[in-house]
Amino acid sequence: MFRNQYDNDITIWSPQGRLHQVEYAMEAVKQGSACVGLRSNTHVVILALKRSPGELASYQKKLIRIDDHMGIAIAGLTSDARVLSTFMRAEAMKSKLLYDRPLPVFRIVSAIGDKAQVNTQRYGRRPYGVGLLVAGYDDAGPHLFECAPSGNFFDYFAISIGSRSQSAKTYLEKHYEAFADASVDDLVVHGLRALRDTLQQDKELNINNCSIGIVGKGIKYHTVEGEGLQRYLDLLSEADTGAGGGGAPAQADEGATPMETDM
Repeated sequence: MFRNQYDNDITIWSPQGRLHQVEYAMEAVKQGSACVGLRSNTHVVILALKRSPGELASYQKKLIRIDDHMGIAIAGLTSDARVLSTFMRAEAMKSKLLYDRPLPVFRIVSAIGDKAQVNTQRYGRRPYGVGLLVAGYDDAGPHLFECAPSGNFFDYFAISIGSRSQSAKTYLEKHYEAFADASVDDLVVHGLRALRDTLQQDKELNINNCSIGIVGKGIKYHTVEGEGLQRYLDLLSEADTGAGGGGAPAQADEGATPMETDM
């Protein structure tokens, strides 16, 4: 009741102790196409669905490389993601120039959280309307973080954000115990299954509408797209066949909104 009295600016609290502009920004993340992340003891995999605004347009890029040891998946406003990814790349470059070492993943995630939080308390600002999954590998091992528009960030074994992400979370919660000792191929197959659960009923995963990012021990961050995806889609099909169309994989060596949400 009387909600409109309290959502005109980011600095106005509602009587229930809520900042409605922050909630609106988090809603923009939910409108973005789904992203899935999962990690083992040695590697991190992030996957994302790509959308196309029309038959004549290319698919929107959803995975961004930050450094050799780090990459991000985005759900929400791509323009906001572009600003944050530029900031992250600049911080990674500073770390190499000043300290001659890769930027620790927790440090950059903390910096992103601080940067997002400033926009939740200053007049005339607005929260970033994008959620990030940050995948990285440093001296402390593999990391998977979610960064929210509110300035909060969390460390996960597996997580999904974006449209229909709850379906992917249900799958990840059911199988996450198998991720710790899984190979890279197994992680990707698990991720593809979770990502597939977020699709509309008449859609299927193919080499055009999804991307995979991989980083870990002995592996620099790289994105798998296009024809390179076919190998993993074939692994998914083989795992489904071997498991009767469900369950854990066998061991192996979208409605867009009018805004530019990865939209």
